[in-house]
Amino acid sequence: MPGTKTGSASSAGKLVTPPYWDEACRHLAKRDRVMRKLMTDHGSARLYSRGDAFTTLARSIVGQQISVKAAQAVWERLLVLLGQDLSVARSPVAAVELLQQPVDALRQVGLSARKVDYLHDLARHFDSGQVHVTQWQDMDDEAIIDELVAIRGIGRWTAEMFLIFHLMRPNVLPLDDLGLIKGISVNYFSGEPVSRAEARELAEAWSPYRTVGTWYLWRSLDPVPVEY
Repeated sequence: MPGTKTGSASSAGKLVTPPYWDEACRHLAKRDRVMRKLMTDHGSARLYSRGDAFTTLARSIVGQQISVKAAQAVWERLLVLLGQDLSVARSPVAAVELLQQPVDALRQVGLSARKVDYLHDLARHFDSGQVHVTQWQDMDDEAIIDELVAIRGIGRWTAEMFLIFHLMRPNVLPLDDLGLIKGISVNYFSGEPVSRAEARELAEAWSPYRTVGTWYLWRSLDPVPVEY
């Protein structure tokens, strides 16, 4: 939502929940009977953000096109390569530290050549100040997406997940997300196929809290929230 300022996690291990969550739930429950039921079923859960921006995006690149289990294994090997102790609380990964790692070392932890290239490009954008991390709270969603998709390996879907799970923007509707489309199909159309246009029209009733509506549809398919 343009101009909206919401909290984000600034240090590893610190959990931050959106300040708008309860207000959003009241709004959705009033305007959408399906949402009202989903909140009854999953109302105790909340969206939260943890970690810093670079670490969150690096993890998203590592996890592309592989299973959650495989991604976690590669990520842990990367942390060991960077000198982190896995037995203690997680620390943010520094862009400059990743840039110092040669390609061969990164390949040995299980990263493909393409992902190494993506991670180095991500690190260069952060290290050089090409992304305006300190200004993001004052930038609208599309401006942040434009910055992020300029980084190799980050498309619109990844940028939207970052807006939701890291910056916790309230009005994101990730129409490229299969879980969102499936959740709408199952909960509103008895499993019938749903177009992007139909999904967008349905979600108008959730605005300005489309993030929260999306999150509850994800919970309808998988009660356990994803950790980013």
